[in-house]
Amino acid sequence: MTNADDDMNAGPDGDTPPQQYRYRFKYLHKYGDTAPGSVAHGEAGGHQQKDSSAKGDSNKNDAGDDKEADDKKDDDKKKDGDDDKKKSPEEKRKEKKKKILVMSIIAAVFVLAALTWLLLYIFVFSQRETTDDSYVKGDMVTISSRVAGTVVEFTAEETDRVHAGQVLVRLDPADAEVALMNAQGQLAQAVREAETNIQKAKEADAAVAQRRAQYQNQRDDYARRHPLLDLHAVAKEDVDNSRKQTEAALAALQQAQSQAAGAHAQVDGVDVRDVPAVVQARSSFRNAWINSGRNAIVSPIDGYAARRQVQVGQRVQAGQDLLTIVPLSDLWVDANFKETQLEHIRIGQPVKITTDIYSDMTYHGKVIGLNAGTGSAFSLLPAENATGNWIKVVQRLPVRIALNPDDLRRHPLRIGLSADVNVDTHDRDGSVLVSQTREKPLASTDVYEREVKDADGHAEAIIRANLIPAPEPAVADRSARSH
Repeated sequence: MTNADDDMNAGPDGDTPPQQYRYRFKYLHKYGDTAPGSVAHGEAGGHQQKDSSAKGDSNKNDAGDDKEADDKKDDDKKKDGDDDKKKSPEEKRKEKKKKILVMSIIAAVFVLAALTWLLLYIFVFSQRETTDDSYVKGDMVTISSRVAGTVVEFTAEETDRVHAGQVLVRLDPADAEVALMNAQGQLAQAVREAETNIQKAKEADAAVAQRRAQYQNQRDDYARRHPLLDLHAVAKEDVDNSRKQTEAALAALQQAQSQAAGAHAQVDGVDVRDVPAVVQARSSFRNAWINSGRNAIVSPIDGYAARRQVQVGQRVQAGQDLLTIVPLSDLWVDANFKETQLEHIRIGQPVKITTDIYSDMTYHGKVIGLNAGTGSAFSLLPAENATGNWIKVVQRLPVRIALNPDDLRRHPLRIGLSADVNVDTHDRDGSVLVSQTREKPLASTDVYEREVKDADGHAEAIIRANLIPAPEPAVADRSARSH
C-alpha cells in the first residue's frame, strides 16, 4: 500500500517527490501543484509553472543582454589596444611631451600664483591693518531743563534740523514772570534808597556847615564878651552864658560831622550802580530774568534732533533729559584693533573706510589718537584677573580716526553705523601718543551769554528810570550879602 501510494505520487521524471503538503511550497517552482483530486490546485500549479518558465526566460534574456554589453566592452578594449599597437613610437613620444608640457604649465601657474601672493603679502598686506570691528561715533548733546515747569510747547521732532539758539521746548512762564516782577520792584526800590542815602549825605554836609557857622558865631561872641569882663563892661552871667552856648555849638558841630560821616560811609566812592544794596538787587533781577528766559529751552549747537522724550503737559524737573541733538557734521570712527595689530599704527597714518550704507563709497581719514585703555578696562565691571580665575584673551584698543569733511558732507553718516577700516602703515615714523595739549576749545556756544546780556540791559534801564536828578545848588543873593 505504501509502495503504491509512492508510485502514484511520483513526479513526471519518475522521481519520488516529498509529501504532498509538507514539502509542497518548497518544490512548487519545480514540480507544480500536483495534489490528487484538486483541479484548481493543478491549474494553479500549471499557472505557477508557466510563470516560473516565463521568469526563467526573462532571466535568460537579461543574462544575454549583460553578456552582449561585456562583449562590446571587450571589443572596445581590443580596438583601443589595436590602435595603440598601430601608433608609431614617434607619435607616442609626442603625446608624452604634450602631457609633460601641460603639467609644466599647470605647475608654473600655481608657482606664479604663490609668488604673487608672497609679493602682495610682503609689499601690501603686511603694510596694512584692517578690522571690521569699528563704528561711527559723534557728540550727542543732551538737552535738559534748567528749571522746573510744565511743558506747553515743543518745536522739534526726531530727524528735524535745528540751529543754535532755536527754541526747542517752552515751559509755563507764570511762576517765572511773578518772580521777575518781584525782582524788578526790589531793584527799583534799591536804586531809590541809594539815591535817598546820597541826598541824606548831602543834607548831612549842609547840617555840618550850618553847625559850623553857629559855632563860629558863638565863639566870636564869647571872644568879644570875655575881655569886657575885666572892665566890668558886661555882666559875668552874660559871659558865662556865651561860653556855654559856644560849647553847645561845638558839640552840635561834632554831632553833625559824625552824622555826615555815617551818611557818606554808605555812598562815598561808589556810583549808584555800585552801591551794595543795588548790586544785590541787580543780581536777584538777573537771576529772575535768566530763569524767566530758561522757560524757553534752546539748542546750544547746530545739528539734528533725536530721542525726543517730552510731551505737552508733562511736568519736568531741573536736569531732566528732554531731547538729544547730534551734530552730524563732526563725526569720527572708533576702530577697535586687536593688541596684536597696534605695533605699527601711528598718529597721522592715512585710513580708508567703507560702510554698509554706501557700498560704493570710500571715505578717507587719518589716525588722530589711540585710546588710553582697552574697552574692558573702562567697562562697568572690569575683569579682575588678580582673583586667580585668569584666562588669556586678546584685548582690543579703540583707535580714533578723523573723517574727511568733504566726504562726510557728500555722503552723511549716522552715529552707530558699522565700518570696515584699512590703515596704511607704510609711514611708521609718527608718534603713538599725542604730545601737545589742545589750545582751542573742542566745542563752544554763546547762546547762554545772550541771556546775561539781555538781563544786564534791562537792569540798566530800570536803574536809569529810578535815578533822582540832582538839585541845582543854591546861590546866595548878592544884594542880601551887601546889606
